[in-house]
Amino acid sequence: MDKIETYIQKFPENVQEILRNIRKSIKNNSPNAEELISYGMPAYKMNNKPLVYFAAYKNHIGFYATPQGHNEFKTELSNYKQGKGSVQFPLDRPIPYELIERIVKFKTAENNKLIEK
Repeated sequence: MDKIETYIQKFPENVQEILRNIRKSIKNNSPNAEELISYGMPAYKMNNKPLVYFAAYKNHIGFYATPQGHNEFKTELSNYKQGKGSVQFPLDRPIPYELIERIVKFKTAENNKLIEK
């Protein structure tokens, strides 16, 4: 079992399903990203640069795409509690997988631009 799955299995079944769906969304939209555990949570890097992180908490899923990733989607993220480079998706509301996928695509494209320079 890999480290990400070990992390996911610590949570209740309903949260595990959400975490696996987020993982799948990231992998589908950034297939070359490296998976690892960083800061105690699932993390993804591309070209040695951070892409996104996610974590489960008691009442929400934390999603971390750095300030740049969140600024690009600030209107769509405005319905959620946010911090600098982080957003909380409450567990009692539908998780916006489509938005997560678009953020991952954006971050992947931005990451690739850094390499092209």
